[in-house]
Amino acid sequence: METTQYSKLHKLFDTNFIDYTSYVIKERAIPDVADGLKPVQRRILQTLHNMDDGRYHKVANVVGESMKLHPHGDASIFAALVNLANKELLIDRQGNFGNIYTGDQASAARYIECRLTPLARETMFNKDLTEYVESYDGRMREPVTLPAKIPMLLLLGAEGIAVGMATKIMPHNFVELLEAQKKILRDEPFEIFPDFPKGGLLDVNGYDRGNGRIKCRARIEERDEKTIVIREIPHTTTTESLSESIEKAARGGKIKILSINDYTAENVEIEIKLARGVYAKDTIKALYAFSDCEVPITPSLTVIKDGRPEVMDVDEVLRYNTDKLVGDLEKELNIELGRLNDRLHAALLEQIFIEERIYKGIEECSSFELVISAVDEGLRPFIDQLLRPIEQSDIERLLEIRIKRISRYDIDKKKKEIKDLRVAIKKVTTDLKDMVGFTIGYIDGLIGKYGHLYPRRTELTEFSEVEARKVALSNLTVGYDPETGFLGTMIKGEGGFSFACSEYDKTLLIFKNGLYKVINVIDKLFVGHDVIWCGKAGDKTVFNIIYRDGGQNLSYVKRFKSPKFILDKEYRLFDEHAKSEIQYLGTDEQGAIRVNLVPNKRSKSNTVEFVFAEFLIKGVAAIGKRISSRAVRKITEIVRKSAVGESEPPQPSLFPPAAKDDPESD
Repeated sequence: METTQYSKLHKLFDTNFIDYTSYVIKERAIPDVADGLKPVQRRILQTLHNMDDGRYHKVANVVGESMKLHPHGDASIFAALVNLANKELLIDRQGNFGNIYTGDQASAARYIECRLTPLARETMFNKDLTEYVESYDGRMREPVTLPAKIPMLLLLGAEGIAVGMATKIMPHNFVELLEAQKKILRDEPFEIFPDFPKGGLLDVNGYDRGNGRIKCRARIEERDEKTIVIREIPHTTTTESLSESIEKAARGGKIKILSINDYTAENVEIEIKLARGVYAKDTIKALYAFSDCEVPITPSLTVIKDGRPEVMDVDEVLRYNTDKLVGDLEKELNIELGRLNDRLHAALLEQIFIEERIYKGIEECSSFELVISAVDEGLRPFIDQLLRPIEQSDIERLLEIRIKRISRYDIDKKKKEIKDLRVAIKKVTTDLKDMVGFTIGYIDGLIGKYGHLYPRRTELTEFSEVEARKVALSNLTVGYDPETGFLGTMIKGEGGFSFACSEYDKTLLIFKNGLYKVINVIDKLFVGHDVIWCGKAGDKTVFNIIYRDGGQNLSYVKRFKSPKFILDKEYRLFDEHAKSEIQYLGTDEQGAIRVNLVPNKRSKSNTVEFVFAEFLIKGVAAIGKRISSRAVRKITEIVRKSAVGESEPPQPSLFPPAAKDDPESD
């Protein structure tokens, strides 16, 4: 029994979940490719169309009327209406609809007003092309999709999260989309890229026709070397969120600023004052690296097509909209042609009926049937002048003409009307024979009428990735205490080593026995007492070392740059041996050394002097050059003379503390 109940419950859950999933995908979150609208947007526009009398309507009233079509409450309708109005394409605003730059909310619905824009009236509605269904309560009828004549999906863009799928469609430029449609009709190649209402800079190298990945940057100006002004912000951000990200970076020590002030009103203006010793050029790079002044965006073009969710690309959507536009315009022309033919047919009937005085033949008729028959007989000799056979409805319409109208009948005016109708029919017939040319002409008309209202706002450009490590401030100090053997930012390093670095740097450790490794910057770590050098890894430091090969008891000198590494892996500067060790390590490229050798009676001199620059820089694994066939007893740094005759002190010896000697003391 329990198993049966569980099975029924499981089946019920599966069925209901599938229904719920389908409803969320199709009726709430994902736009339709045909008109680019989600259901709530479509219902708002249809409501505005039903209410349209040319004047503004209170938004509260529009929301209330929309609830007759949308069963999800006023809050979702109001939010969708404000969002749609702020795109400045379909809804004309009056009042405070918020600020897309600052993120400020709109005023209450009772204080603001809206109506359809001329563009919406011209391109979004035609009851002859619209399929209607009953609303949720059966009291009204609503459109399945609106007959949009512009690629609204790509114009508006969209974001939505459904069950198991999401969509993130970028908005594009009005004129560029329509120009691309003309290229499609001419079978020419085309390429279009996003255009955001907030402006900014856009790198589309990773853009894959509506999918892929793009990078958007704020437009930052350098007012002077100590002041930065942000004029445009990236898509997906507001001035408030952008300012917060900059302040967070400043608190984290990644950038140094004195103050940040947001003066945004109709245009974006965020002013940043810089701290002492910090300059605008370097700070701008850091802003792109550590704040939302640069944001990556990952578009995903998921739409409803023919009642089913589908992943498409921009090219496919635009071709679909263009084919639909051609089809809709052809339907409109055929409907218009039919109406013109009906009007011409009616005008010709009326002309014949009055000018040939056929109405005189009904004076003696005693019944309505005889009247119909008399008129029909009177019209038959002229049937070849008509567009189609005469129907009873045509005769009934003629009989409705009043005597007053017959008495004032103007023959010349009727001839002109018939002539104009024939000209209009000829034009429509010609247009139907060249739908591509007619569609291009229609698109040109839209561009000429509305194109100047929608200039491109986002600048297309290319910018290289800003490496955070390169622009990070060296706000940390790593120290090493040889007495305790601890290393890290919490160690002062008195009597040992200390160096400035950023959180992105790595620490290179070199030990007395020739072992070296690279680790992350860390708060505190025990590394032992044998560290003879530590500093930033990966820089261009040139190391000069003298080491003793324990197997031969001979010393070698070699020079190398900071080695390549894998983090936390141990490497060696020379072969491992119990008695092998580093005898000297320095970083002065022009350093001079005096080496005292073990005395030998046969040798004339027991010292060797050289400058490290005399030796080639080789790889870290090179053996190096042997100093002598005798063992090294002592190593001394030589103080060299500068060009003006003064003593030039060498860089501090890092290990070991070799004796200092003047070259003239011998």
